[in-house]
Amino acid sequence: MEKKMEQILIVEDDLRLNQGLCKALKSENRKIISCMDLKSAREQLEIDDVSLILLDINLPDGNGLDFLKELKEDDSIRPVILLTANDTDMDIVEGLEQGADDYITKPFSLAVLRARVNTQLRKNAANLKNENGKNERIFKIDHFEFNFDKMVFLASGENVELSKTEQKLLKILVEHRGGTVSRNMLIDYIWTDGAKYVDENALSVSIKRLRDKLGAQDYIKTVYGIGYSWVNKDE
Repeated sequence: MEKKMEQILIVEDDLRLNQGLCKALKSENRKIISCMDLKSAREQLEIDDVSLILLDINLPDGNGLDFLKELKEDDSIRPVILLTANDTDMDIVEGLEQGADDYITKPFSLAVLRARVNTQLRKNAANLKNENGKNERIFKIDHFEFNFDKMVFLASGENVELSKTEQKLLKILVEHRGGTVSRNMLIDYIWTDGAKYVDENALSVSIKRLRDKLGAQDYIKTVYGIGYSWVNKDE
């Protein structure tokens, strides 16, 4: 079976770096789309279904973080890796809160960037596969298997009953596994009934129940001051 063509959108206004990224990431069955500003990036997204976006934060016609928020509101699954010259905690936290799947600060090794890009592409491809070729939401992670379409959640082969809130919480954590999802993002995503105020303790309680039901204490980690992350057991 022929492998589907991957398309990577690079949004970087430094011409030399942009060209270097294009050269480093180009390969068989992969198309690289290069943009220098947000205007052209938006135009490309109207005509191309991209697999991953490399996004600079500081662009001539706007802030990459604002664009990131737009992207995640439109499609929370498609991975976005931020490229930034800023390395302060505030920049990192803001990017993660807007839904970035990964970030890398300049200057960086192209080999490291390639590895991170390939990791995100593999995760995204795995998320969209099933044996019938449909976009069924199945995640197989170590001894866990989660099917969000059929609402079947297995831990070591045993079925685990999850509430609707716990299902939504698990879904956003595994979709962003390896990254950190902020408390605010989780609350906004899970409690969408228009409530003006949600006690943050409700999130903590839901996280604890999810951990206990799945036996996922080694996977669902608290990132203090930011939020939560689904990580590999050995990380």
